[in-house]
Amino acid sequence: MQKRYNFLTHFPKLQTMEKNNKVASVLTDLVRINNDRIVGYEKAIDELKPEDEDLKMLFRRYTTESRQLVTELNSELSKLGAAPVEGTTHSGKIYRVWMDLKTAISGKTREAVLENCVFGEDAAQKAYDMALNTDADLEPEQREMIVQQKLTLRMGHDEVKRLRDLHKVGS
Repeated sequence: MQKRYNFLTHFPKLQTMEKNNKVASVLTDLVRINNDRIVGYEKAIDELKPEDEDLKMLFRRYTTESRQLVTELNSELSKLGAAPVEGTTHSGKIYRVWMDLKTAISGKTREAVLENCVFGEDAAQKAYDMALNTDADLEPEQREMIVQQKLTLRMGHDEVKRLRDLHKVGS
């Protein structure tokens, strides 16, 4: 069996750049999923009725929370020499179009809004799971930041899911 020659072992700077690019890609995905979350909750706030002020307040808190997480992630990207990330994921854009179509048909009910939010929260959890299971060589503090952010988002996920389930039982 022939041994593969690893060109990068002779160029440590290239190894570091390759590692940083992989980590930056992981962090970029997390910025974008948080931006999806922000856009999704802003959309949900707009779709809620005036009597749903309790959800509007909760969703505003989640947008603020995700903005803070984006700031942390972009700070880490800056340390890696990467530019701050803006924008959302392609799948998030497609999902929002689907939400618009679904809402046009079924209406902007509290239950429909909560259902859409649960879907978005599930997507965020999956993105963080993927980040933690990546082959990118995350530094311990980067991994810890991702774990803490995932836990923060998990609380929001569980709360939105609980509210959706309560609404289903009450319907």
